Amino acid sequence: MEKLRVAIIGCGRISEKHFKSVIKSEYASLVACCDIKTDRARNAASLYNCRSYSDYRTLLSEEKPDVVQICLPHYLHSEVSVAAMESGSHVLCEKPMDINYQKAEWATKRAKELGRLYGIISQCRYNPTSQFVKKALESGKAGKILSVTSTLTWARDDLYYSGSDWKGTWDKEGGGVIIDQAIHSIDLANWLIGSEVKDVAATIAVQGHSKIQVEDTACGLICYENGVRYGFYCMNNCCCNEPIEIKFFCENAKIILSYDWAKIAWKDGSEEVLDLTDRMDKSLGDKSYWGVSHIEQINQFYRSVLGLEELEISAEEALKTHALICKIYEKAGIAK
Repeated sequence: MEKLRVAIIGCGRISEKHFKSVIKSEYASLVACCDIKTDRARNAASLYNCRSYSDYRTLLSEEKPDVVQICLPHYLHSEVSVAAMESGSHVLCEKPMDINYQKAEWATKRAKELGRLYGIISQCRYNPTSQFVKKALESGKAGKILSVTSTLTWARDDLYYSGSDWKGTWDKEGGGVIIDQAIHSIDLANWLIGSEVKDVAATIAVQGHSKIQVEDTACGLICYENGVRYGFYCMNNCCCNEPIEIKFFCENAKIILSYDWAKIAWKDGSEEVLDLTDRMDKSLGDKSYWGVSHIEQINQFYRSVLGLEELEISAEEALKTHALICKIYEKAGIAK
């Protein structure tokens, strides 16, 4: 089987997950990378043995990759995705889809018009713990979901923001703790609840940072057509990155989901626990709070491009979570 030729655009923090996933994949080979910060692109190219570019349009024209993986600031996601699709590439883009709904919808429609596969990273759905909980809910044994809560308490100090030329801004990042950190837990909860959103209430605030425009604290309530009420709380003013917890209160069970462990407490007093704390492969990077499943989703995308299976997290699927993120900001008074 001929391997897919892959290029990565954007060589910042998250790109390590993509570079290492391509290198480990049996379906793809890395041909090029790009970053407007020339030294960063050259360093990545040297480390991962590929060609470097400082202009993504030049890369697209000269390399003509089968797949482009985008790891850029949020506001560039749709624009560069569409440019890659128009040049002939299939695209796998980091979350979020963009900083507003209209551009994300435009890119989704453009992919369909061009006949390109367009995937959005939601890697935590592939964590074994997430799959464990999904199977438990789908089996019907837990009964109806009654309500859901999620908490995220992470650390993002001023140095984290001052070291970036786009983080902490409305026009480039598009938000703060919701769109950048809590998007993972919100996506998981929304996916596992599996119903249309009926209404949203939310508040956001800057409580612990002096150098950012966007929120560092948020809470809200999301109501679904199937009657489920989902309450979330997130903030990045903690001293460390505590594990996210999503709790599902069901008719016959209480389920707690984190990234590397999950527990089901059944109504009869019995329990099922999946604890992978000491067994999960963290070789793709040292930030365990991202989960360890980038490689799973990336390989699934490659298999879809090769025609071996259907794409699981398409742009149409990701647009559901993106619409919810935009609605949270809208209800909190930020136009999206």
